[in-house]
Amino acid sequence: MHQHTYRPCVGIALFNRRGRVFIGRRRSKRVLDPALAGHEWQMPQGGIDPGEEPHAAALRELREETNVSSVSLLAEAPNWLTYDLPVDLSKRSWKGRYKGQTQKWFAFRFEGDESEIDIHTPGGGHKPEFDAWRWESLDRLPVLIIPFKREVYETVVAGFRHFADIAAD
Repeated sequence: MHQHTYRPCVGIALFNRRGRVFIGRRRSKRVLDPALAGHEWQMPQGGIDPGEEPHAAALRELREETNVSSVSLLAEAPNWLTYDLPVDLSKRSWKGRYKGQTQKWFAFRFEGDESEIDIHTPGGGHKPEFDAWRWESLDRLPVLIIPFKREVYETVVAGFRHFADIAAD
């Protein structure tokens, strides 16, 4: 399932009733690379704690990053998706223990009111991950994400596209 050099992680595609997906702009005090400007947007994601099931991790991460808990499960991606961090980042991230992440992706339908979304004081008392958010067309995500995650996002878009199409009907 995982290689020991990859951090186990979950990713969440949160769809609203119109078939748009939640994206947040990563809060960062440093500029990783000026060439990456404009690619700060991503869907919620985060690590799986030891002994934690991926579905439970997805719900926890969603709450910790967005404060959202009013969701219904649409799908779980059948495969784990992996990406490598650029070498300079892998040495700084997670104390150099991982060369990238392996992710299990979930699609959820947001069932609540938008007032539930709170990226500035999210659930569980965690530090904010995002400084802005919006609903976005699923098909636009690969151009908004940091380039080293693009292939994963293209796979997620292809696998979950029908949820956007269903809502648009």
